[in-house]
Amino acid sequence: MGEWRPGTDLSTLQRRAALLAHVRAFFAARHVLEVDTPILGATGGTDPAIDCLRTVDGFVLQSSPEYFMKRLLAAGSGPIYQIARAFRAEEAGRLHNPEFLLLEWYRPGFDDFALMGELDALLASLLDGLPARRMRFRDLLADRLGVDPLLEPAAALVLALTRHFQQNGREADVLALTGGERSALLDLAYSEAIDSLPGAWFIHDFPPEQAALARLRSDAQGARVAARFELVVNGIELANGYHELRDAAEQRRRFEADLEQRRVSARWVPVLDERLLAALEHGLPDCAGVALGLDRVLLLMSGVNDLDTVLPFSRLRI
Repeated sequence: MGEWRPGTDLSTLQRRAALLAHVRAFFAARHVLEVDTPILGATGGTDPAIDCLRTVDGFVLQSSPEYFMKRLLAAGSGPIYQIARAFRAEEAGRLHNPEFLLLEWYRPGFDDFALMGELDALLASLLDGLPARRMRFRDLLADRLGVDPLLEPAAALVLALTRHFQQNGREADVLALTGGERSALLDLAYSEAIDSLPGAWFIHDFPPEQAALARLRSDAQGARVAARFELVVNGIELANGYHELRDAAEQRRRFEADLEQRRVSARWVPVLDERLLAALEHGLPDCAGVALGLDRVLLLMSGVNDLDTVLPFSRLRI
């Protein structure tokens, strides 16, 4: 019989409770409304890199409350936040658990840079190194891998990654890992670039292929970039945020491209969330939103390196 005890001790449970209280006090002071939405939906996200958990009757455990929260925003909720249970069909590991705690919030009238500032304020008393420094995605890859992701073709990414693995004494077949597909190459290049990045950083202005649900804009050099950012602390991804896309037709096009990529990869293909698209068609307010992994925040606060020690019961213990 497996270990019955929780992975956490009492002090960590108390620290978790204090973290949740801090979040609620922070948003109450800013008049951001707490909401709760279903964790079980009729369909799931289309992201080709994320697989959802499904029930036997065809419903989907949500990997994020984003779609439901955007429907609330379109209905006139104003600024909202949620502490949500989220689910992804992935193996448990040092930094991953199939069920996790996600803080997600949306701020009408904010862009991605304003939301970075609010994320700094939320975490300032919790983590060392805040406010985080800021770096463009293209500058990160230029510095760490010697390649410009906005200007150079997929073949250059393959060469840069192959060289990177060789220089670090690691064997990896980049084409086998990515299929030579540009978006997959960018994902791999990004994960390698941040892996040993010290300190706290906002990586922003992602390539258009990485836009997901973010709008596009032109950077200072006139290149098209996604209005998206991630917060990375000591190589650990904590948060992913967007200046949200409001164009329903463009969002439908992106969703359909995701679904085609999933078909090519022989992965489960969800039904498009037509209710979300209808909400975008009705009108999403100009807003920015971000999702923050609270379990990983607690891991960094506790000075440990395995989620099993900060989750009461990780996948290893259920």
